[in-house]
Amino acid sequence: MNKVILTGRLTKDPELKKTNSGLSYVQFNLAVNRNYVSKSGERQADFINCVVWRVQADNLAKYIKKGGLIGVEGEIQTRTYDDQNGIRKYITEVVCNSIEFLEPKSQQSKSNYDPFGDMNQDYSYNDNSSNKNNKVDTDPFKDIQNDLNLSDDDLPF
Repeated sequence: MNKVILTGRLTKDPELKKTNSGLSYVQFNLAVNRNYVSKSGERQADFINCVVWRVQADNLAKYIKKGGLIGVEGEIQTRTYDDQNGIRKYITEVVCNSIEFLEPKSQQSKSNYDPFGDMNQDYSYNDNSSNKNNKVDTDPFKDIQNDLNLSDDDLPF
């Protein structure tokens, strides 16, 4: 079985290229954070070579820029070629079968993107009364009319 699933950020703007037969492709590097930090406390990252073809390549080049967070699913492929000096080169890359854009377009241009977005904000429900203590209302459903004649004792939780 050869299956790869990665989540990371593009290291540069994707550049759409075409084969001689007109097939679209994008080769890109994906910076993927490791699950641990180094002894110095820094988070390490791996830079994974990837390639995507056809319509997904067109979409990647059109909608995602450097630093954009994406998820890819694909398979590892290895290949070799001889460079201009006759030296054999070995390439290992992820051939992407699918790409998911993992952040809103508006977040892509922010350099200090918070992956948890608005989840860190306090969404306390204020009753907006004239009380200067600005108390938080603990029952957000108080204004809902209840046609059922249930007491708290009737509920299983």
